[in-house]
Amino acid sequence: MSLDSILGLVQTALELGLISSLTVLALFLSYSMLGVCDLSTDGCFTLGATVGAAVAIAGHPYLSIPAAMLAGMLSGFVTAVLQTKMGVNSLLAGIIVNTALYSVNIAVMGGSSVLNMNKTQSVFSDMKELLSETPLSGEYKLLVALIAVVLVSVFLGVFLKTRLGLAIRATGNNPDMVRSSSINPAFTTIVGLCVANAFTALSGCLLAQSQKSVNIDIGSGMVTIALASLLIGHVFLGCRKLPLRIFGMVLGAFLFRLVYTIALRFDMPAFMLKFVSAVVVVAAISIPYFKEQLPMLRRRAAHKSGRRA
Repeated sequence: MSLDSILGLVQTALELGLISSLTVLALFLSYSMLGVCDLSTDGCFTLGATVGAAVAIAGHPYLSIPAAMLAGMLSGFVTAVLQTKMGVNSLLAGIIVNTALYSVNIAVMGGSSVLNMNKTQSVFSDMKELLSETPLSGEYKLLVALIAVVLVSVFLGVFLKTRLGLAIRATGNNPDMVRSSSINPAFTTIVGLCVANAFTALSGCLLAQSQKSVNIDIGSGMVTIALASLLIGHVFLGCRKLPLRIFGMVLGAFLFRLVYTIALRFDMPAFMLKFVSAVVVVAAISIPYFKEQLPMLRRRAAHKSGRRA
């Protein structure tokens, strides 16, 4: 494999990793900070892609980004209300919203399952035109994704240090303590899920504009990919301070996409990628567990060998 091929693989993994890292940061907020497992991620990702594509096709490429994020916030709001106001289990609420979003996404796409954006102006096409006569002309996708990730990461880092952000983190750690401190955990849950789903929808919007097309299955398996990336980031930088933990989520998304890209480069069938995702999730969860259990297993082995002697 030549150096150009290696650099191409890394750039592709970095572009896709940065875009998907927005979903990982959403899961970091909802799952790691708030303690809510939101299974509406797949549908919300597709919702951001379809709304963003529809608005961009209508001639408003920059309006498509806040429109997609607003749609994601509405999705998060519905999921949170089902949990906090209607007594629906968090897992079931995510499944219900995810199921409903399939019909919503088809409706947004005008009854079709595919939207073509080949001739549509987007933030990526504008960046490509802006950099057309510079040495960075081939990295326009990377720059757009990098700008989005930096802005979201800075916002998330600042937000989680505000009073509201600290209340959201406290809700995930101990909701009873939060309730006794005159803070409404239902409100913090609603805000947290709205913000998290806005990030997920933004990720879907950028991916749709990046690949110039949207299909109804664009978000399929996204929750598994994001969870795997989150766990990988947690393995590397999970016990650090907040800014490094946020960076760890982005790093995890990149590493996961790099594995994906390398697997495709070596002619792995596309249908096996879901299996790879599942294996990565299991490995990321079980390896830290086995590391904790290793001293005890060694003691047991030493005790058994001593009894035999």
